[in-house]
Amino acid sequence: MNKTATLIGGIGLGAGLMYILDPDRGNRRRAMVRDKTIRAWHKSGDAIGKTSRDITNRTRGVIAEITHLFKREEVDDDVLVERVRSKMGRVVSHPHSVEVTANNGRVTLSGLILEHELNSLLKCVSSVRGVGEIDNQLEVHKTAGDIPGLQGGGYRPGDRFELMQENWSPTARVLTGIAGGALAAYGAMRMDVPGLVLSAVGLGLLTRGATNVEMKRLVGLGGGRRAVDIHKNININAPVEQVYQFWTNYENFPRFMTNVLEVTDSGGGRSHWKVAGPAGIPVEWDAVVTKQVPNEVFAWKTVPGSAIEHAGIIRFQSNADGGTTIDIRMSYNPVAGAVGHAVASLFGADPKTQMDEDLMRMKTLIETGNAPRDAAERHATARQWL
Repeated sequence: MNKTATLIGGIGLGAGLMYILDPDRGNRRRAMVRDKTIRAWHKSGDAIGKTSRDITNRTRGVIAEITHLFKREEVDDDVLVERVRSKMGRVVSHPHSVEVTANNGRVTLSGLILEHELNSLLKCVSSVRGVGEIDNQLEVHKTAGDIPGLQGGGYRPGDRFELMQENWSPTARVLTGIAGGALAAYGAMRMDVPGLVLSAVGLGLLTRGATNVEMKRLVGLGGGRRAVDIHKNININAPVEQVYQFWTNYENFPRFMTNVLEVTDSGGGRSHWKVAGPAGIPVEWDAVVTKQVPNEVFAWKTVPGSAIEHAGIIRFQSNADGGTTIDIRMSYNPVAGAVGHAVASLFGADPKTQMDEDLMRMKTLIETGNAPRDAAERHATARQWL
């Protein structure tokens, strides 16, 4: 096990040195690493400030809760009603259909509620500080049926344990990251199979805390198309009709998109894509148009079972000067999820940065009618793969 770890470490160190000290691209790569380090340092300062404030506020809250356990609090009726309403919104899908009144700690609930939400609501209200008694006058219905007050609404997750939620607080992220780092270090010192498992779990917790990204999105399993989100906008000196027509003509994409080798219109709103994947190996998938409003909106997504799940929407807005602003929102699930995206970013293959470059090429192509020189060279190289 020690020899294997030493071998893997040596290979990793050698690959890192080759990457950084490359005679042709080493200067650029070192500059990129330096810039990313400086940016991470500034972001860490902001994170430390937020975490400090979060820990302080939580500590005050815990102290207040403990203090109120040992003394009876006289709460104003209006304040108590607001406390109840702020809590019940987490467990009731139609909170506006529930009326709340209070009188000296006695809370009266009336109005409409679905049967499967009743117990959760009563439990939630009873836990509110200052509530001494509950008068249940609710009108319970098994289903919404055609009752106006129970139409619409959405799923309410309830008071879930914080680590089961999608977004974690700064405090939870720090504590989980520390625990994950300690677990990873302990597993590495064991130098056995259980140690490797512990290290993997610890690194997963450390990454989850550092990124605040759900685990399924981190690893790309069960995360759908939203492992990585990208949002960009750009102004183009051309009428909206021209810009919209350009974007809806798939054959234009290889002319300005770095890694797109070929896009074929399959008809019926479907298209077939071939792009340069890791190490230049072509990756293919099919996509379908999900929304299309001429000169306003164009949206698409990959079909189920695609190698890379992907979705996007582009909004076109005509400007007063005759130009066009396009707003692009995309999400995709690369190999290994957000972790794979982070690794690609570290080695200079950051899709977000590439998108900035691609959009500038697109802007030049539309405004001048001529593809930039680097785009033409990339397109010629890409054709060799076909």
